[in-house]
Amino acid sequence: MVQGTDALYTWSLTDLARGLKDGEFSSRELTESLLRRIDDHQQRLNAFITVTADAALQRADAADKARANGDESLLNGLPIVYKDLFCTKGVLTTCGSRILANFVSPYDATVVERISAAGAVMLGKTNMDEFAMGSSNETSYYGPVTNPWNKKLSPGGSSGGSAAAVAARIVPAATGTDTGGSIRQPAALTGTVGLKPTYGRVSRFGMVAFASSLDQAGVITRSAEDAALLLGVMAGYDKRDSTSVDHPVPDYVAGLSKPVKGLKIGIVRQHFDEGLAAGCEERVKAALAVLKEEGATLIEVDLPNIDLSVPTYYVVAPAECSSNLSRFDGVRFGHRADNPENLLDLYCRTRSEGFGAEVQRRIMTGTYVLSAGYYDAYYLKAQKVRQLISQDFKKAFENVDVIAGPTAPTTAFAIGEKTDDPITMYLNDIYTIGANLAGLPGISVPCGFADGLPVGLQLVGPHFAEETILACAHQYQQLTDWHAQGPEEFS
Repeated sequence: MVQGTDALYTWSLTDLARGLKDGEFSSRELTESLLRRIDDHQQRLNAFITVTADAALQRADAADKARANGDESLLNGLPIVYKDLFCTKGVLTTCGSRILANFVSPYDATVVERISAAGAVMLGKTNMDEFAMGSSNETSYYGPVTNPWNKKLSPGGSSGGSAAAVAARIVPAATGTDTGGSIRQPAALTGTVGLKPTYGRVSRFGMVAFASSLDQAGVITRSAEDAALLLGVMAGYDKRDSTSVDHPVPDYVAGLSKPVKGLKIGIVRQHFDEGLAAGCEERVKAALAVLKEEGATLIEVDLPNIDLSVPTYYVVAPAECSSNLSRFDGVRFGHRADNPENLLDLYCRTRSEGFGAEVQRRIMTGTYVLSAGYYDAYYLKAQKVRQLISQDFKKAFENVDVIAGPTAPTTAFAIGEKTDDPITMYLNDIYTIGANLAGLPGISVPCGFADGLPVGLQLVGPHFAEETILACAHQYQQLTDWHAQGPEEFS
């Protein structure tokens, strides 16, 4: 067995898989080591809502026994944590909301099923913006998550707990969801890798819905190689999800060796405007220069309607959330107001008490744009613009293989800095929302630092081109070590 198992937190998911296979340490030792990390750092980061220590140790022991009996499942004995909107059988699934603070799921989401079937060990459920509505992880009923690089700063959101846990080297990998950038933006702000697959590539069954036509499950890891490993397990058709696409799943890990040479990379003119911080622009352009030096061709592309992505999103997403969240009414499950006078009082007080301000704001906005007299003026028009944005991407991909640019307009911002101005907060996703509206895959990878804080490079590909963007990201990481650098306090 390896000496000093407390150092295992520094290993990537891929390296841990090799170490377990070679017998350098056991899953039990690895799990105990990471559970100690959670105990040591949870109070400072608030990255977890639930820690499943006892179940994790039992699962680790089972993984060790299975390995001894010849089980070579891909993720056997490896640790994982789930964003707390993936249903997990027998474990709290709160969505970061008071209204589900007592909800124990009776079944597993498909993502959880597949990762568990591959042998992974769940350590817990991570904190998040309430119902995935937010860009700073400050809307959570359980309080904000802090950024491991500076605890006064936000880690981004809504998958902020997953991103912070991976960045702080508490866990090597976590699941997340991305509706308008909620995997990629926190990945950029924490110096981690965040992958959002093509819409329909990964099943949404058992993933509590915010905006059904936009939500997509993905992963936050330390490297593109680790993301490829997990995606290969998660991806694939699921008959229980009507939005799941029956499309072949390639070997993403094997595809990482594809060289950058000959790759045509599109640079969106609109992404390098006055809204992009100078330090972020400098680091992203330096990353693009590295890819060019390796033989990639940089081509400017135009997405003429991309500037409309934020207003379009904030009509479509609230409309869908208004519909999806109507089920949380205090009648069937979740929080219920005490001593209601009648059914209307039950509904009103349950939802007022159970939902936070941002969720209520979006529900009301969504109900408004769907109401008689406003549907055509807002919702229908937003859907038409959404199609124009999708067509812009399709046209761009006729000439390029990948579109690259900044993931976020700035580095991490202070907790509380933008909570009083929702519009400013929404603009944090200005570079990521387009991929969700068009259903495209995207990945954010660390590409350096500005004023000591991480900067993310975003790569977006055509539908089902995860293999291409993962390979590009991996090759970039073979040439740089930004992804290997973690916050000093947690090293």
